[in-house]
Amino acid sequence: MTRILMITGDFTEDYETMVPFQTLLACGYTVDAVCPGKKSGDSVATAIHDFEGDQTYTEKPGHRFALNATFDEIDVSAYDALLIPGGRAPEYLRLNGRVIEMVKHFFEADKPVAAICHGAQLLAAARVIDGREVSAYPACRPEVELAGGRYADIAIDGAVTDGNLVTAPAWPAHPAFLSQFMKLMQTRVAKAA
Repeated sequence: MTRILMITGDFTEDYETMVPFQTLLACGYTVDAVCPGKKSGDSVATAIHDFEGDQTYTEKPGHRFALNATFDEIDVSAYDALLIPGGRAPEYLRLNGRVIEMVKHFFEADKPVAAICHGAQLLAAARVIDGREVSAYPACRPEVELAGGRYADIAIDGAVTDGNLVTAPAWPAHPAFLSQFMKLMQTRVAKAA
């Protein structure tokens, strides 16, 4: 059974948290969602980001997302892959030394990692994207480049894989993003007719 660790936090993007979590569970994966300072049964606030023609996304309150594992009990060596949703959570997660060490573990062990939207902020802070092609929400391009990554300026519904890393710009990319992530985890994914 493939075990995936999802690191999230308050004001994570609703779709980028709920959809991958539920999809991966439906596909038979074990997904443990954690947040620093919280335990299993606690929840985090989510936000719904949408593209409505403004200079950047709009933000509205989303659903509460229930965590199903306790952050302080996580042993990263027991996990096969890492998932990092976007939203504003990566902005503060990147300040947590234990989170940074967790992210580094997955790269050092060459395990699959998927990060979407602002998740690239956490990758940049962990200094794991030097020389890699990385997509992210366009506002994160400077962080990707300052961390030595090559920013992949792709369509909003696209995703890019570079070695063990899958990245995408935002939630419209879920089909490509999740398909590429599952391929890294050696899951056969069939396209609908």
